[in-house]
Amino acid sequence: MRQVRRTALSIAAAQVALFWAHGALAQTPTAPQPAASAPAGAKPREEAPATIVVQGRRAALASSQKIKQDADEVVDSIVADEIGKLPDRSVTEVLQRVVGVTIDRTMARKDPEHYSVEGSGVNIRGLSFVRSELNGRDTFSANGGRALNFEDVPPELMSGVDIYKNPSAVQIEGAIGGLVNLRTAMPLDFAGAKASMSLQGTYSEAQRKWSPSGSGLVSNRWNTDFGQFGALLSLAHSVSNTRTDYYQVEPYFKIDPDGAGPLERNYWVPKGAQWRTLEFERTRDGLYGALQWKRDNVESSLTYFKSKYKMHWDENAIFAQSDAWNIAVDGGVYNANNALQQGTLREAVMRDGGISFGADTRYQDRDSSTQDLGWNLRWKLNDRWTVSTDLQLVRSKTQSFDSTVATGLLMPKENLDLSGSIPRLRFDSSDLAAFNDPSKYFWAFTMDHRDRSKAESKSWRTDAKYSFDHPVLNDLQFGIRLADREATTLNSMNPAKAAYNWAAITQPWMRGWYLDNLARLSDPRFSDGTYLHQFNNFFGGKFSVPGLYMPTVAMAQGYPDSYAKLHTYSRQMCAEKNGGNIDACNSFWTPSTFGVDPAGTNDQEERTQAAYAQLRFGFDDLKYPVDGNLGVRVVRTKMSSAGYLTFNIDGGLFPQPGQVLGGVPVPALSPFAAPITFSQTYTDTLPSLNLKMKVSPELQFRLGLAKAIARPDFADMQAYSTMTMSAAQKHSEGDVLVIDRLSFTGRANGNPALKPVRSTQLDLTGEWYFSKNGSLTVALFNKDLKDVIVNQTTTAQLADASGTLHDFTVTSPVNGAKGHARGIEVAFQRYFDMLPGWLAGIGVQANYTYIDSQTKPYNSVYSPTCSGTATEGIESLNRNINGCDTDGRSFGNLPLQNLSRHNYNLAVLYDQGSLSARLAYSWRSKYLQGVNVNGTNGTDGRDDSGAAVAWALPTWNDDYGQLDGGVTYRFNDQLSFSLEGSNLTNRINRQLMQQNIGMMTRAVHYTGRRYTLQASYTF
Repeated sequence: MRQVRRTALSIAAAQVALFWAHGALAQTPTAPQPAASAPAGAKPREEAPATIVVQGRRAALASSQKIKQDADEVVDSIVADEIGKLPDRSVTEVLQRVVGVTIDRTMARKDPEHYSVEGSGVNIRGLSFVRSELNGRDTFSANGGRALNFEDVPPELMSGVDIYKNPSAVQIEGAIGGLVNLRTAMPLDFAGAKASMSLQGTYSEAQRKWSPSGSGLVSNRWNTDFGQFGALLSLAHSVSNTRTDYYQVEPYFKIDPDGAGPLERNYWVPKGAQWRTLEFERTRDGLYGALQWKRDNVESSLTYFKSKYKMHWDENAIFAQSDAWNIAVDGGVYNANNALQQGTLREAVMRDGGISFGADTRYQDRDSSTQDLGWNLRWKLNDRWTVSTDLQLVRSKTQSFDSTVATGLLMPKENLDLSGSIPRLRFDSSDLAAFNDPSKYFWAFTMDHRDRSKAESKSWRTDAKYSFDHPVLNDLQFGIRLADREATTLNSMNPAKAAYNWAAITQPWMRGWYLDNLARLSDPRFSDGTYLHQFNNFFGGKFSVPGLYMPTVAMAQGYPDSYAKLHTYSRQMCAEKNGGNIDACNSFWTPSTFGVDPAGTNDQEERTQAAYAQLRFGFDDLKYPVDGNLGVRVVRTKMSSAGYLTFNIDGGLFPQPGQVLGGVPVPALSPFAAPITFSQTYTDTLPSLNLKMKVSPELQFRLGLAKAIARPDFADMQAYSTMTMSAAQKHSEGDVLVIDRLSFTGRANGNPALKPVRSTQLDLTGEWYFSKNGSLTVALFNKDLKDVIVNQTTTAQLADASGTLHDFTVTSPVNGAKGHARGIEVAFQRYFDMLPGWLAGIGVQANYTYIDSQTKPYNSVYSPTCSGTATEGIESLNRNINGCDTDGRSFGNLPLQNLSRHNYNLAVLYDQGSLSARLAYSWRSKYLQGVNVNGTNGTDGRDDSGAAVAWALPTWNDDYGQLDGGVTYRFNDQLSFSLEGSNLTNRINRQLMQQNIGMMTRAVHYTGRRYTLQASYTF
């Protein structure tokens, strides 16, 4: 931070020096030009709509429509008044209003179990290959990806958002789906002194809590003998408290509900259902400052942006840990596919004393920040030449701590009703007595995780433009850009090289061989650190679920000391079984390492050198004038990565004390860890053509052709691979551990040899602008993709002590597929000015997007069935790509992830006089969230022969639409009050899991309504 401030002061000093040196500069007066780093098509600030001073919805729509109509490329824009009008608490929520843009509602794309009320990832035209900019400069968050976490950015600091859907040579490379450019205000945008402030309070029905927010802006400009000078400062502070309640259903298994055995397995039954509550708190702070100077034909600006994001959530959850093959059903009712609709689950054979559940308390926090410092100088040399230069420094960092501590519960039975839209659980008096009895609970497990990332980017670009005096040629723009980006990510690592360190305390499966009894909460030795958690106001009070004995938040937060204490419990119980000899009892928990294990380190550097040239032209004398640009961008990328290659021997190959090893020979291989480095250089040539034909002042058509790339995320390029020799099958015969079959497998955390995903793109649009704020636009698009990144297997060899080579099957990400995303966008907006009186204030805004997608691996990995064991099956590519049911049957024909086939937005507007209002509905059809993700995968499936199979169900988000609204009353030009509401219809989000019996409900999420009161004053 100190270095950033020092850099800012140095650049500011240089800018002041320009004032005094200006007398030596050429003084030909010219119109101002766009920032050198702005995307192609950006207009000079004085020519573009003054997006930060528009008043009301009508003016906002007119401003955004003008930007779209005049742009050289296919662009959709949102101006500041639009951002402030809806109850959107993040830029992510703002973006979903744009045609062709959708958002995810999970906290992380690889963790669909945790719902995000404000939304998370952004897709444009169905693709996640999205690049982000701040004022035309590349920017990002330190999360292993390449774009900003848009939910981290305060929308209060933005004056507008532009979404570019096809590239030009001037734009920085890296966006196949599209480019999101966040625009901030500049002080010379205002006619004089300007100040504003806004105070907000948001109420969450689910949490029954208010959250404060506030923002302010101060700006002024001065005319001096040395030119015009402006300064601007904007601050924002926002707190968001939300809550999500869940019902979840476990995957269905084909079992015998009478418990008669595997030969009569005809019915599909989940191994349990559960509930949970997640309380989320987010604090977001933003600071933006700008200095701007302009004199005649020279102007310069210095901007600084900082966003701080603190997130914390606590989760209380119960989840099934039962054995699907020891489940019986009493009073079962089944549908036409033999899937359970109603019934009571119990143990088929009384073994554990009940159906096993876990009850956990999870504590997670994350602190993130992004700083962006940029300086720009533009100089109009004469009537022909304009040059500009731009410097940027971006620093981003994030760190997280995630801790879960769980008790266990043996539930005598569970009564389910899965026939309706929301799963129902029914409890009788004996069930409620069990939930309130500490003797039914025991300490179960812990899980910890830490990560820390930092990234830094330094970039410099210089651009020049030559303006022609020619009837066809307008100007030739060319330039270079150099960038150096470093990224380091650290993850905690346990001895098994896993980032999440799960360790058992006491579990039912440990009885008999390690301990005789569980560490029950009724035992005074183990009773501390728990409480009876009540799920108050569950689903807004519509449903009631029992309270549970759960660990306190302090137990989860108290890592590592609380963990060390808890894991003494298992050794105490083991010592009781072994006559008090605690030395015979090993602990199941070893603390994770952090920052010292190479497996947890991802260290990369990327240097790019780009040059471009773009010719703008116009055939104005044609019957239908045509203008456009033709250009090419050439970029050279050099990547370097440092990591490790490790070899491990699974503990299952080592005989226990008193045993000897037998069976197939075990090669003489020794564990090792060796450092590796990797670097590669590649060059991409990216041509582009954008044409616009004006049939009339109101009607125009566009054609766009381009090649584009999207570089792999840094998380996918980690240079760390591990190979493991294990027992694929073994058994014991007396004192002999017999190895029946060996497994030689490997896994790469990433692949530093990955190349970019490449696309050839076509865009066709028709645009009818029939009034100042009325338009009808249609866009057809096609993106042919190649080198899509998928997981595949390769063969690596290791030599044993005798020199014999052994083949290891290693799974790693590769550029291994091709595909497409194509579709149509339709958008319409207008106010009905022709209506009389107050009816003239009514308006409508609507858009619809249809997308068809497909991915086809270069080498097909489809198999109609899955097989495998806990050792080797879970890594199956067929399972990862095509998904497998719990009975071993594959699915296949899955679409691109996070892509909805249908999306639409519909808004009814009102804007007349002092009153402005909008009701907006945003909807998207179901989409694939993931295939082999937590909660819907495992190794306990069985095929029809009874053989064990590993399985992974495709997880989908069901169709979802949400109604939001807001009304603003302006008392005068300075003071206004707003009331806004989110999720006004109290819509519940549904998650599905794909099985051969149909799309089954996996979870339903309840978030409730949110209301925001806002007062704004402008000076």
